[in-house]
Amino acid sequence: MGGSQIQYLIAIILYITAVIEIGVYYAKRASESSSNYLIGGRSLGPWITAMGAEASDMSGWLLMGLPGVAYWIGLGEAFWTALGLAIGTYLNWRIVAKRLRVYSHVANDSITIPDFLSNRYKEKRKVILTVAALFILVFFCVYAASCFVTVGKVFSALFDVEYQYIMIAGAVFVVLYTFVGGFLAESASDFMQGVVMIIALSVVLIAGVSHAGGISNVVENAKSIPGFFEFFGVATPSVDEAGKQIVENGKPLFGAPGEYGFLTILSTLAWGLGYFGMPQVLLKFMAIRKSSEIKISRIIAIIWVVISLGAAVFIGILGRMLYPASLLTQDSSENVFIILSENFFPPILAGVVIAGILAATISSSDSYLLIAASAFSKNIYQGLFKKNASDKTILNISRITVVVIALIAMVIASDKESIIFKIVSFAWAGFGATFGPIMLFSLFWKRTTRMGAIAGMVSGGVMVFVWKLFVRPLGGVFDIYELLPAFVISCVVIVAVSLLTKPESEEVLNEFELVKSVKEILKKNNIPRGAPARRGFFFDLLICLQYDN
Repeated sequence: MGGSQIQYLIAIILYITAVIEIGVYYAKRASESSSNYLIGGRSLGPWITAMGAEASDMSGWLLMGLPGVAYWIGLGEAFWTALGLAIGTYLNWRIVAKRLRVYSHVANDSITIPDFLSNRYKEKRKVILTVAALFILVFFCVYAASCFVTVGKVFSALFDVEYQYIMIAGAVFVVLYTFVGGFLAESASDFMQGVVMIIALSVVLIAGVSHAGGISNVVENAKSIPGFFEFFGVATPSVDEAGKQIVENGKPLFGAPGEYGFLTILSTLAWGLGYFGMPQVLLKFMAIRKSSEIKISRIIAIIWVVISLGAAVFIGILGRMLYPASLLTQDSSENVFIILSENFFPPILAGVVIAGILAATISSSDSYLLIAASAFSKNIYQGLFKKNASDKTILNISRITVVVIALIAMVIASDKESIIFKIVSFAWAGFGATFGPIMLFSLFWKRTTRMGAIAGMVSGGVMVFVWKLFVRPLGGVFDIYELLPAFVISCVVIVAVSLLTKPESEEVLNEFELVKSVKEILKKNNIPRGAPARRGFFFDLLICLQYDN
């Protein structure tokens, strides 16, 4: 191991040590109850909620996948993807966050997404709960795999170690960390990791622009590649039979540019729809200590997302201008952030910057493992098989599930040619189409029925697979991101089945109206803001709202 690699290692070890300290700090509280382990006792402040939601959402995809797309085919797809995500982030915080925080508390103090959906419709036979939990398990296995691929790519590139070995080592570290600290440790470390990520992106961007001689220089050079710096076009790298870009006289070759038409743009913007169904984000909404603090969290989250996404896209463009022939395959293009960091900074500082990738990976994978574990332990094991299971048993089952899900994810991630962007896009579509429509309808449409919810989840989740594997390969108008058609179909099915089935019970409908009209209820019952609350339901409701405006 050379001197540079030793310095990289020192910086990364220091970072990992800080993360472990957080896990150890929260270990005792996490072990007190399954509620603390899985949702932190609804005690998150606005900064941790905002940064935790965004850091766990973006993952290593932000520092590797998105810059890799920009490096390989240019601005078009990366820009529209980032724009869709930014819009989706805002709408999710603006529309969903507060209503879900209140409703999840009213609906039997639900602490998982399947719990909430099941309690929302007062299920006796836990069909919604089971379907939701199974989809979470399936798609989070894929999501966790994308994180392990990121770890493998980063460290095999840095230390010239076999991909599979380092991928497994990284996965083991994440599992141990999640196993000990639970939701509170995950959320606190997500805050730290969100800070590291945005600093790393900003520092590399500023250094890159400086090395390139200014933004105008970068733009001018990017425009020299056909379709590379266009909003409505896409570059087409010329590749050989092995998928490696052809280089002549030190210059990579490109074919005729492709078009980025209206349907493709709409399809790419559909990334934003995924936010409405992302469990790792929705869970943060449920865990914030006061619904009145959501506005602060929203502002923080939007600023973070816009800066981070913009920097990630431009880093990919910068990489192609500065090192045009360094990354000649689509999967290797996702190392552009690493290449820039290694060349811009002394090894010890480069190690700190590259720790941003590790930060992104840990912040996401621990979230994915924890939510998948809760889906099995709370919703399947306790919900279906062992209703009287003790809290300690649930806690132990959650930890065992973390290990099992990680093992499955490691198998999926074992292919070193995996492309992070593609893995994430599929899992993102799965969650967006399965849970996005039903979350929106459950929160905002009173007429939604239990059967409509079940049909909507199943049709959305299944259509992601059908469109990805059988329809999209047909090309032409069918070559659109699977999230869009699956989301639309799920919405149509929810409405149709709900209208064809009888309305829910008065209890369900009244609870919906209660959440919708909470301010009027407080006023009618003469419970002023700041006054001691009555005991019973209104006391619980006020605790939830924290005298919110």
